[in-house]
Amino acid sequence: MTFDWQGVFPALTTKFTTDDTLDLPAFERNLQAQIEAGVDGIILGGSLGEASTLTQPERETLVRHAVKKISGKIPVVLNISEASTKEGIKVAESAADLGASGLMLLPPMRYKADDRETVAFFKAIAQSTTLPIMIYNNPVDYKIETTPDMFEELLELDNIQAVKESTRDVTNVTRLRNRFGDRLKILCGVDTLAMEELVMGADGWVAGLVCAFPRETVAIYRLTKAGRLDEAREVFRWFLPLCELDLHPKLVQYIKLAEVHAGIGTEHVRAPRLSLVGEERERVEQIIKKGLAARPELPDYSSL
Repeated sequence: MTFDWQGVFPALTTKFTTDDTLDLPAFERNLQAQIEAGVDGIILGGSLGEASTLTQPERETLVRHAVKKISGKIPVVLNISEASTKEGIKVAESAADLGASGLMLLPPMRYKADDRETVAFFKAIAQSTTLPIMIYNNPVDYKIETTPDMFEELLELDNIQAVKESTRDVTNVTRLRNRFGDRLKILCGVDTLAMEELVMGADGWVAGLVCAFPRETVAIYRLTKAGRLDEAREVFRWFLPLCELDLHPKLVQYIKLAEVHAGIGTEHVRAPRLSLVGEERERVEQIIKKGLAARPELPDYSSL
């Protein structure tokens, strides 16, 4: 499948049973809610998808199941977050065989590669596949920044096409657009900055709270891109306290709890993560319940 890197791409959570196995019925229920809301693609096995705890057979199962259920309606993107180039290439080759539409690449895990090593890592994986690729640029969490100079080298490869922009610097959207024009598609990777970056020309949004609130997320994207900024702002102002749940080390637990309250998920996580308890759970639930109680009536965004 060829596709444009634009629109809303949920970084889906991975659903587990109480026995710590993949919960495919729960995964499918959430996936269907995303499709019905109008998302433009999905990302599997990302940080929010508990990538570090998934086995390769589990990743393959998720991709295979998603590809089957989606039936070509929207692209299925698999995240690669490996410690070695060799393993990254293996995942890329497997993704293509399973029918994935594209890849999202993180820099090397557990080793703080320098610029030359990071570029070589990305290029080696990209050269091993024909799948389109989005680079995940998140120096805050992963301590490696993919700079504009590094993108200058990376964009020598045609299948490196997009960036998940998570530097937390909104001006980076303009910086990248000025330098690369439309050659590099830009997708906001930080929920709290999404509307600002979309206004400044970002092509899409790799979203987290969309897992619990798909319609609201898609509405904000489409209203903003349609220039209906007053309506988009109203929804986004309601959404912001919920989006801030995406900025915490326990974003997986927080967002899964939001999915439960929204009726489209479960909160089972894989150890070493543990489900929320005590005061922390009460605090997060209060944010979620307050948001649900004030959930806005959305304008018709489906045709935008």
